[in-house]
Amino acid sequence: MYTFKGKDYPCCASLTMGIIGGKWKTVILYHLLEGTLRYSEIRKKMPTVTERTLSLQLKNLEEDGVIQRKVYTTKPPLKVEYSLTDFGKTLIPVVESITNWGHFVLKEYAK
Repeated sequence: MYTFKGKDYPCCASLTMGIIGGKWKTVILYHLLEGTLRYSEIRKKMPTVTERTLSLQLKNLEEDGVIQRKVYTTKPPLKVEYSLTDFGKTLIPVVESITNWGHFVLKEYAK
């Protein structure tokens, strides 16, 4: 058994999927590979996700230390930006591999 941030996982693959698994987390990380994005920019890149789901997934990624949320309150309107943390940047090769595999599947098997 492995424990990370108070959660138990039966194996390391389970831990990885616990952090980046699900329908939207990897998509969010894929878009953040480009660099820092505002909430509205992420929302535009992911038009089929609900605002509630996006907010929850961003919160989960932030709690796990994968992304950081920066709020600017100096002048209205409120501005919120998201970016990968140093820990989150360790996932870049993983997300790139997932992306490359998706391209491979489309090329070789989606005929």
